[in-house]
Amino acid sequence: MLKQRIIPKFLLQDGRLVKGVRFHENHREAGNPVTTAKVYDSYGVDELIFLDIGATLQSRKTMHDVIARASRDIFMPFTAGGGVTSLDDVNRLLRAGADKVAVNTAAVEQPGFISEAARSFGDQCITVSIDYRVMPDGSRRVFTHGGTVDAGLEPIEWARRAQDACCGEILLCSIDRDGTMTGYDLETLQQAVEVLDVPVIASSGAGTLEHCAAALGAGVSAIAIGSLFLFTDHSPIKVRSALFSRGCNVRASLNSRN
Repeated sequence: MLKQRIIPKFLLQDGRLVKGVRFHENHREAGNPVTTAKVYDSYGVDELIFLDIGATLQSRKTMHDVIARASRDIFMPFTAGGGVTSLDDVNRLLRAGADKVAVNTAAVEQPGFISEAARSFGDQCITVSIDYRVMPDGSRRVFTHGGTVDAGLEPIEWARRAQDACCGEILLCSIDRDGTMTGYDLETLQQAVEVLDVPVIASSGAGTLEHCAAALGAGVSAIAIGSLFLFTDHSPIKVRSALFSRGCNVRASLNSRN
């Protein structure tokens, strides 16, 4: 069985590492993304995710200079996304050094984009990022454009369609839980794991080791972590060690690469 992955998720805004709550509240600057990525690389994390959160809203491309600089200094696989609207965007991020490219708004707005990107670059390179929130009536809806536009889609059904279009994995992000550190949306994650064959990455809500263990117990292939790493004393080494000791299917190595 493949090991479950622990993935720090870095949000970029104007070239800086930031973290907010529910996407648009209480943004805090958290440092230089490349310098921080080098630190996490030394910890031996499985992967890294870079998402340029302002790219789509500002109608610009992902900050390729940050991606290029990171690729020169870190040795773990990483995913880059934000403002991806064309196959050329995917190509430029891969050429800048990303191993995978996350696509969100364009996947919804451009029929065929996922399958075309998978056919051009390989499905293993294409991650479909799905941002969703729970509506007042209890239903779940996908949101695009940095969580500002209701796409009128149900997240699990949309994930199934993305899988059918040959994406390599799904990144499920709960807008309601983003930055709250109150735990992952286990119900949605379990439903996704039950119906999908591609890997599912759980994102949004990690605040304790128990939250991380619960998400892995739900069967996801990976957990993406932001605030827990940035604003607490839980390093990737500490988290991996604790999860391994609890019987989670993570890599046993407890030491950094240094």
